[in-house]
Amino acid sequence: MIHEQIKKEIQDALRSRDTEKLSVLRGVLSAFTYALVEKGKKPDGQLNDDEALEVIRRAVKQRQDAIDQFNRGNRKELAEKEAREQALLLTYLPPQMSEAEITAIVKEKKESLGITDKTKMGMLIGAVMKEVANKADGTLVRKVVEAELG
Repeated sequence: MIHEQIKKEIQDALRSRDTEKLSVLRGVLSAFTYALVEKGKKPDGQLNDDEALEVIRRAVKQRQDAIDQFNRGNRKELAEKEAREQALLLTYLPPQMSEAEITAIVKEKKESLGITDKTKMGMLIGAVMKEVANKADGTLVRKVVEAELG
């Protein structure tokens, strides 16, 4: 389980004195605890892998937002730090689908649902997201759907 793996890697980071990795992993573990409490579970419980991946995906998006903000503010050193943290978090996520793979799924769903215009874009995005689940970013899926519908 990812939750157990993170706990183990915190111990490894402590032993190796890797402060950056330790900080990131402690933040993720804290987010796991928050997610458990939010779901009405005990804080010392365990998230299943899907729930843990969702928390990690959220942390990756937060890092991307911070990178964008720091780059706009001309703070390159902070943007680089966030990028290193994001790269570490990405190692826990499954490989993402390419744009070509998503395009093929979008075309298939568009045909099977009989969607011809933008008024049903939300329905198409929802259908595609169900199929790709945790293997594609929602922003990329939306971009591909918009391109496909013109």
